[in-house]
Amino acid sequence: MLVHLSIRNYLLVESVELDFAPGLTVLTGETGAGKSILIDALALALGDRAEGGVVRQGAPRAEIAAEFMIDGLPQLAAWLEEAGFASDDGALILRRVIDAGGRSRAFINGSAAPLAQLKDAAEFLLDIHGQHAHHALLRPQTQREVLDAYAGAQQSAAAVSAAWYAWQVARAQRQDAESHSQARQIEREGLNLAVEELRALGDDLARWDEIQIEHARLAHVTTLLEGSHALIHGLDEGEAAVFGRLGEMSARLDAMQAVDDSLSEVSTLLNSASADLAEAVHALRRYAGNLNLDPERLGELDRSLSDMHRMARKHRVQPDALAALLQQFETRLGELAASDDLDALQAHEAAAWTQYQAAAKQLSALRRKAATALSKQVTVAMHELALAGGKLDIQLQPVSEPRTHGLEDVGFLVASHPGLAPGPLGKVASGGELSRISLAIQTALSGVAGVPTLIFDEVDVGIGGSVAEAVGRRLAKLGETRQVLVITHLPQVAARGTQHLRVAKQASGGFVSSNIESLDADARVEELARMLGGLKITDTTRQHAAEMLAG
Repeated sequence: MLVHLSIRNYLLVESVELDFAPGLTVLTGETGAGKSILIDALALALGDRAEGGVVRQGAPRAEIAAEFMIDGLPQLAAWLEEAGFASDDGALILRRVIDAGGRSRAFINGSAAPLAQLKDAAEFLLDIHGQHAHHALLRPQTQREVLDAYAGAQQSAAAVSAAWYAWQVARAQRQDAESHSQARQIEREGLNLAVEELRALGDDLARWDEIQIEHARLAHVTTLLEGSHALIHGLDEGEAAVFGRLGEMSARLDAMQAVDDSLSEVSTLLNSASADLAEAVHALRRYAGNLNLDPERLGELDRSLSDMHRMARKHRVQPDALAALLQQFETRLGELAASDDLDALQAHEAAAWTQYQAAAKQLSALRRKAATALSKQVTVAMHELALAGGKLDIQLQPVSEPRTHGLEDVGFLVASHPGLAPGPLGKVASGGELSRISLAIQTALSGVAGVPTLIFDEVDVGIGGSVAEAVGRRLAKLGETRQVLVITHLPQVAARGTQHLRVAKQASGGFVSSNIESLDADARVEELARMLGGLKITDTTRQHAAEMLAG
């Protein structure tokens, strides 16, 4: 559960430190005081998008930190361990820092983390029900999502959606094969011809560089032979050959070394040069011996190079890319063969359809069971919320053709009074009734959710009197099993809280700020009296407030 929230330099808040208790916590304050600031700040700590405008005027940055105790959340603890954010004290601290320019940083237990991971952690921690949630409830998609959430069928719904798309792809492939078979036949014939031509070049496709080197050597073999013989003659065979001259010099150096032994290093170097020269001459003779005039082989290489250049020009690639092009053509031919196998494509489509049907029927069964249970639970809650005789009827209407969300549409039909036939939610319920029905549904969902903390942001708008008392009782009952935080303008709801926070505006030094404080018993009486009587608080309103708290 949420145990502490720290807010600094966020919008109108300069600095607030709040401790939270189990049960029902109510947050009140005059209109415009900034009651939703706490919820908005908490949402930022949980990964919501931030902008520079949220930083308090004159401050360099805003900072929000939320601390949760997670002893009863083993799945979250395992996720934190795997992600490298585990702590030893059973606490989880989510922190968000936003600078005045809009740049944002996020931290989990003191370590930097991307926003996506804050959002992942938030999924385990709490649900926020906004004051306009009842408007979203009018949309068929939202009604379907509500039912799936109550049924615990979100994964099943996702599987149905994935199976539907897989079936659509398989069907499109089969239809494409049927309608474009002639075009693919033309493409296949062209590819077959190109593959045959490229395969005719044989191993030469992969030997482009080797063939070029061999061709260059054979084309210039006469020049190479003449050069080799000239080098051998100059180094070893001519009258002034280098090798002979080097021998004479070596003999003279030996005679000098006999007189001065310090020339031994020079003698060693000269002997080494003589040995290297002998090896070079030997290598030249071996090279020249392997050079042969081979006009026939040269002609073969000429033809190979010519063929590869012609193919390269035809396909508008470089000759060394022909081998890769052949592989690309062969791959495409395989794809065309598979796409033209109508029997295989039809079998694949049928298998995809069967898989979709199985997943959709399983989802339908979950929805039917959940629709009955949710209808009963919400109907009971409606009676508790001063809608006696009203009921919710969840209908599953078969669709004319399979859809991504399954085999049925979900519709919430409601009768707000006895004797009225159930009708569409948006046409039958008034604004206040819709708000109460929405609260009944939200609390029903909260009963099956695993999150320990629930936040309601003015979901009691548009109601009052005995209805407000019923709403307060409903929220207090929910607070017996969950930590519940409610922003409210109703004293009947505020009186039910086990903890009471108040938001107030104050002006100082030309700046307006919002302050959030926890109220003691006396302060709660004063706040409830204000909510009951407005600006003028009398002893009567104080007495009424005290009675509400006592009741």
